[in-house]
Amino acid sequence: MSSQIVDAAGAVSSGHTGPVVLDGIGLRVEDVVRLADGRARPVLRADAMKRVAESWDAARQIAATGRVYGRSTGVGANRNEDVPTEAAAEHGLRLLRSHAGAIGEELPAREVRALLAVRANQLLAGGAGLRPTMVTALCEALESGAYPVVNEFGSVGTGDIAALAQVGLALAGEHPWREAGSSGAGGASGEPRGVAGAPEPQHLDNNDALAFISSNALTLGQAALALHELRGLLEATQVVGALSVLAVDGAQEAYAAPVHTARPHRGSVEVARRMRELLGAADRPTPPLGRLQDPYGFRCLPQIHGPAHDAADALEEVVAIEINAAAENPLITPEDMAAYHHGGFYQAQLALALDHFRLALTQVARLSTSRLSTLNEPVYTRLRPFLADHEPASSGVMILEYAAGAALGELRAFSAPASLGHAVLSRGVEEQASFASLAARQTLRACGAYRLVVGCELVAAVRALRQREFRPDPDLPVGRALELALSVLNEDQADRPLTDDVTAAAALLDRFTDIWRRGG
Repeated sequence: MSSQIVDAAGAVSSGHTGPVVLDGIGLRVEDVVRLADGRARPVLRADAMKRVAESWDAARQIAATGRVYGRSTGVGANRNEDVPTEAAAEHGLRLLRSHAGAIGEELPAREVRALLAVRANQLLAGGAGLRPTMVTALCEALESGAYPVVNEFGSVGTGDIAALAQVGLALAGEHPWREAGSSGAGGASGEPRGVAGAPEPQHLDNNDALAFISSNALTLGQAALALHELRGLLEATQVVGALSVLAVDGAQEAYAAPVHTARPHRGSVEVARRMRELLGAADRPTPPLGRLQDPYGFRCLPQIHGPAHDAADALEEVVAIEINAAAENPLITPEDMAAYHHGGFYQAQLALALDHFRLALTQVARLSTSRLSTLNEPVYTRLRPFLADHEPASSGVMILEYAAGAALGELRAFSAPASLGHAVLSRGVEEQASFASLAARQTLRACGAYRLVVGCELVAAVRALRQREFRPDPDLPVGRALELALSVLNEDQADRPLTDDVTAAAALLDRFTDIWRRGG
């Protein structure tokens, strides 16, 4: 199989639709997700491949005439040990074999494919000094769906060296692959040609090993997947919040333009504007005649959702830089024929941005549980406690508060700052660690718990609106959201298990994201 290469203008001549052009410059988070999910095929740009070739040629010349970390020397605390010329050919494979010690569960296919996509694009940025066929091999795997076995643990945020060493050995023909659609269980072949779609084994030497594994591609791929899902869920949460506002006759003046012009934080201003758009409210809505000041779950929604949007934007900026960066150590620069040794692989920005994002999302989820409690309160809904039916002492949706609280507890645990971690490794030479890898895993794991919290609120909000027989204008975004929810969620309000209701509501949130993005 031969990966398609396009010219600098990006022209694609095949009949495939929706390709992602890899050029080392413009890869986006959504592109990583599409490649990870197999919804797009990678296309290599010719000028980027030229950068790879130039870097490869320069690296071999530099390593042949001077000391270059990991090519003519050992790594870590072995950095001062030279590799004899006669041992150079085997040095690369020995390095990969010794470092391919990731442990724990096998990662799902989409996480490994995200790794492959990120690493291919980083290599196209130039600077790695890696043979060009490694890039095309990565893209062949992305196109076929085959993926190497990669285990979960092995990184502390200073390079995903264990995971990438496993991928490197798979490319060399010494580590197992899985076929597209595999569950990841059971005996994968150790021979790439025994798995459909795996690229032909690559010949690797001392100039390839460290050049390939000097990256945080797994962490970045996982961060991209988590950010994409959670940003969508954050948007959907605002639609659910708007339904809850209607369910309790909430005041809309909390979203008034003058309020947010007076305190112009970007995220809060945008959330308030979206709330007015979702609800069909004026920029200066008339204050209600009844209750004065709703609970925080309604009144402070822009002030709590806004920072989460800002945190998502900040995280996306960091991820976009990193997935298009030549952060290799050493960095090979053909222009001056130099190998620069540095710490550009250290992921402080990413770890801090991921921690910030999870903390902000936990605030949003906590606000959702606050609205859920309000929906159970007759003072605000003018309905029976817990939105129960008319049978004596019915419990209605009472249990959802407990279920949402339990999911919120899980989310809160995942939100502990990973960047507080510390490690001293390799005989004290590497005496700091960002733990961005842990932050990425925690952010991915937060997706399910967050989704369930908001699903509980949606079930209660729709039940309240059903009981009130309230239907907003179907031309409004909130009206479209309610019609969609009514068509999916069970209308039976008798006491019964609500597990399936919450599962359906949680799945529905992805379609609410579309409503949020289309707006009015």
